[in-house]
Amino acid sequence: MKSDIRVCSAWREAHDGPVYTLSDTCPDCGAETANSAPAPFDPTDPHGEYRRALKRRNR
Repeated sequence: MKSDIRVCSAWREAHDGPVYTLSDTCPDCGAETANSAPAPFDPTDPHGEYRRALKRRNR
């Protein structure tokens, strides 16, 4: 899943705070941008099957 909002990958070194943008490069420093949202789940989660089963059972 890709988010439209991206953050400068070098914001810790080049900026005072995170710089958010919609483009593939930072408008201030020209560095590449990264997806600002974390992944909603980890595909290698060893306990994911059990959490999903518990969630289905509690509905």
